[in-house]
Amino acid sequence: MDNAGKEREAVQLMAEAEKRVKASHSFLRGLFGGNTRIEEACEMYTRAANMFKMAKNWSAAGNAFCQAAKLHMQLQSKHDSATSFVDAGNAYKKADPQEAINCLNAAIDIYTDMGRFTIAAKHHITIAEIYETELVDIEKAIAHYEQSADYYKGEESNSSANKCLLKVAAYAAQLEQYQKAIEIYEQIGANTMDNPLLKYSAKDYFFKAALCHFIVDELNAKLALEKYEEMFPAFTDSRECKLLKKLLEAHEEQNSEAYTEAVKEFDSISRLDQWLTTMLLRIKKSIQGDGEGDGDLK
Repeated sequence: MDNAGKEREAVQLMAEAEKRVKASHSFLRGLFGGNTRIEEACEMYTRAANMFKMAKNWSAAGNAFCQAAKLHMQLQSKHDSATSFVDAGNAYKKADPQEAINCLNAAIDIYTDMGRFTIAAKHHITIAEIYETELVDIEKAIAHYEQSADYYKGEESNSSANKCLLKVAAYAAQLEQYQKAIEIYEQIGANTMDNPLLKYSAKDYFFKAALCHFIVDELNAKLALEKYEEMFPAFTDSRECKLLKKLLEAHEEQNSEAYTEAVKEFDSISRLDQWLTTMLLRIKKSIQGDGEGDGDLK
């Protein structure tokens, strides 16, 4: 069956489902199994949604899954309703990001009501990703990552919570909310430095926290660096710590060339990602005589 054929069949199923719903509302529904008709309608809406999916008509698929979700709720089938709302959200993601978010929020409400916080957290991440990539609203993405982290923490899924919080910290720093970023990086650094499997990552978190301090105030960065070395002696021998010391020295001397040289040397071994490049450029711009910076570190 070609796509047009699938769409036609899906439209017929939708019409048939609507008839079943109307019939279930008739005066005698109590006597003649109104619920059975609703169940049949649910099944038809779901089949129609899958037909629309095969025809790549994502909005129509999302709408059909939504209709099924509402009927499942009417039948008190909370889990089935939430599943249908998630299916609707996944379909709408390809056509209408805002509607996808509405459906996923509806699913989250049901899951939290059922005490299924880990699943709710997962869907908050999906919403955050839609805000990141489709709607480009970083403030809202941060809010959903934070909510997800809260739910994960409540369920003792600390590793998943940390992943969300690291996203929050990275975006907070980009939005110049440095204090918020520092608190997260320091907290996760302190939590991971005693874990044999995770302690290697701790130096990265302390490095990022120190860079955020550095953008705000050079003295703060110095004091923070001393604190991190005291808390986590292994940090002292890291390339990140050595780079910070060179950058602090160059900044103190207002030596733009020495600053650039130190960054270049670090980058030749460990490639700088976009976030680190942005933060290092912000610090470089505060060196007198560098003007607005030449927009380059190399």
